[in-house]
Amino acid sequence: MAAADSPSAALRRDLCSRGIRLAGKMRADVVDLLDAYVEQQGLDASASVAAVEGVPLAAVERWDEQTGTQRLLENLVAYRAFRALLAQMLEEQREQLGEAEAGLGRALAAVLLQVSAFVYHLEELLRLESRGVPGEEGDGPPPPPRLSLFEQKLRGLGVLRELAQWAVRSVRDLRQLAKPSPATGAATGLAESP
Repeated sequence: MAAADSPSAALRRDLCSRGIRLAGKMRADVVDLLDAYVEQQGLDASASVAAVEGVPLAAVERWDEQTGTQRLLENLVAYRAFRALLAQMLEEQREQLGEAEAGLGRALAAVLLQVSAFVYHLEELLRLESRGVPGEEGDGPPPPPRLSLFEQKLRGLGVLRELAQWAVRSVRDLRQLAKPSPATGAATGLAESP
C-alpha cells in the first residue's frame, strides 16, 4: 500500500492523467482538422487511402501483452514521426495555398504543436521511470519521393486519419499505465515483465 502512495506513483498518475487529457484534446482537434482538410482539398471523406509510407499504424497485435515501457516507446516513436509528417504537410500547404487558406494552415500548425507537446510529455514519463529516452535518429519518416499534388492530398488524409487513431490508442495506453500493477505494486507498474 505504501508503494501506491509513493511520490513517483502519484507523479506517474498525474502525468498519465494530463497525457490522457492532451491526447483527447488532440484527437478532437485532429477530427476537426480532418473535416476542414477534406473540404479544402476537395477530397471525398470516405476515400480509401492505402497505408502511407512513413506513417506509423496505431493497430497493434496483442496490445494487452505489451509492457508499459513498450507502450511508451511505441507512442514516442509514432508521435516523433507524426511531428515530422505534419511539419512537411504544413510546408506543402504553404507552398500550395500560400496565405489563401490561412485557417487550415493555423489548424495544422496547432495540431503540430500539440503533437510536439505530447512527445515531450512521453519523454517525461520515460524519464520518470528511469528509462533512457531514445534519440531521434531514424524515428522520422524518410524524405518522401516527390509526389503529385493529388498524392500529397491523399497522404495528408492518411496522416490525419492515422493520427486520430493514435490519439485513441494513446488514451488507452496511458489509462493502462496509470493502473497499478496488481502483482508488483504501483512503484514498478511500468517495469518490464517476463
